[in-house]
Amino acid sequence: MVRNIGIMVSLPKKACENSLCPFHGSLSIRGRLFSGIVESNKANKMIVVSREYNRLVGKYKRYERCRSKVHAFLPDCISVKEGEKVKIAECRPLSKSISFVVVQGEETKDGI
Repeated sequence: MVRNIGIMVSLPKKACENSLCPFHGSLSIRGRLFSGIVESNKANKMIVVSREYNRLVGKYKRYERCRSKVHAFLPDCISVKEGEKVKIAECRPLSKSISFVVVQGEETKDGI
């Protein structure tokens, strides 16, 4: 059985038994929704997502490109590799540095 998490994302094809999965467990989604590129997936059930955004520099009235890294929980039902685009959503803090969960993995056109 797959839960409705309240945002328009494609449902995972596999099922999992993890209680921290937003689709098959009881983890609720709240707050912000980001998309980014997977930098690292070496840790157990955790990935590092790099996201780019523009920030206004008020003194010069111009924008600069910034990059930040966010740690996100990876459920068993979603599989991603380094270089793929993912969507992550905010949830309750799961550990010291993890407050986001992966809700959708998207393959890039390059296949990188």
